[in-house]
Formats: sequence, structure tokens, C-alpha cells
Amino acid sequence: MEEINLRNYAYLGDAVWELLIREKTILMTNNARKLHEITTAKVKGSFQAELLSKLEDTLTEEEKDLARRARNLPIPVGRRSCQSEYRQATAFETLIGFWFKNDKKRFDYIISLLEKVLSA
Repeated sequence: MEEINLRNYAYLGDAVWELLIREKTILMTNNARKLHEITTAKVKGSFQAELLSKLEDTLTEEEKDLARRARNLPIPVGRRSCQSEYRQATAFETLIGFWFKNDKKRFDYIISLLEKVLSA
């Protein structure tokens, strides 16, 4: 397997997650402002941190280690006010990017687990 930097997995995971959310929100309304509100609510750090906590019992030891390492990455200066939340969101995005790139079956399984939360 190709070695990818954790930040790059998070970068990919951020894009993949936003695309998944946008795919869902376009079916909810034709109002651009409402689309933006729904989307931003589901891609913001606090929501991603909440999703990570819901997945905790589902993660393998390798995935928990990956999340732990991602949480421990240095934080950009501008993000320090919500440090814990930012770290959790980075870990979530890293896992999404990792699964998307390396294990589509696991990715699909995790997304199916999160469907209930996304529908709310």
C-alpha cells in the first residue's frame, strides 16, 4: 500500500465527506441558502467530532491508532480556540480519506452506519 501523509488523508477525507453531504443535501431542497445551511451543519468540525465518537466502538485497533496519530498532528494557529474539536474532526477526516483511498468496502460500511445520523 502506498504511504500517504496523515494530513493528506485528512485533506482527501474533507473533500470526500463534503461531496457525500452535498449529494444528500441536493435532494432535500432547491433553496440555495437552505442547501448551504444543511451542508455546513454536517461538515463543520463539531459534527465530525460527534460522528467520530459514534464510530469509536466500531474502529479496529489500526483505525484507532490512525485516528490517535491524526488527533496529535500540530494544529494551525488559527484553529487553537477549538483545539479538541478540531483534533477530533481531523481524525474523522483522516479516517474517511484512508478508507476511501484504501478500503472502499470498509468505507461503504462506515457510511452506511452513519446514514441514520446524516438523515437527521
